[in-house]
Amino acid sequence: MGGLVRRAYNVCDWIAKVAILNLIWLLFTLAGLVVFGIVPATIALFTVVRKWTLSETDAPVFRVFFETFKKEFLRGNLLGLFIIAIGFFLFYDLKLVLSISGSLQFVLGVPLLIIIGCYLLVLLYIFPVYVTFELKFLNYFKYALYMSLLNLHITIFMMIAIVLLWTLLTFLPGFIPFFGVSVIAVITMFSATGAFQRIENKQMKYNA
Repeated sequence: MGGLVRRAYNVCDWIAKVAILNLIWLLFTLAGLVVFGIVPATIALFTVVRKWTLSETDAPVFRVFFETFKKEFLRGNLLGLFIIAIGFFLFYDLKLVLSISGSLQFVLGVPLLIIIGCYLLVLLYIFPVYVTFELKFLNYFKYALYMSLLNLHITIFMMIAIVLLWTLLTFLPGFIPFFGVSVIAVITMFSATGAFQRIENKQMKYNA
């Protein structure tokens, strides 16, 4: 009976932590007027979740979040600007290709769709990579794509889990302010950590 109560307490504790983290993310995103706050806040959110993946579950959530938000404010906004610029460029190119008729649309459209697919894969891994590794700026994007392609089964799991989560939240919209972003971060970070560990283990075996 005591074990059951302890497990129930642990589950409730995790739910509370995830909900609080989502609210803190919203607070700091709004504090940065959304445009300047969303990426640093997301980096801070993933930093907290990474500590959870390392079993540092007792780390002070607000302090870690606040310190990371301050530290990564400028660099995080640069990262966000880069992501948005590439996204707008690809969106404009897609509109342009769709306006073309005939075989040229196919010739230009296929490679463009492949590039857009790679861009979406980078978005899936960019924050876990950013908070886990110390790399040169452009290498974050290269490494995110590299990890997504080398761990396709994990990448597919992440995509399916995120789609299922948001499908569920569409039926329970009242939960979005409490779990909409933080649960996605938990799914993505824990999955990505497994992907990183898998590659690291392969490299160790190769070098042995």
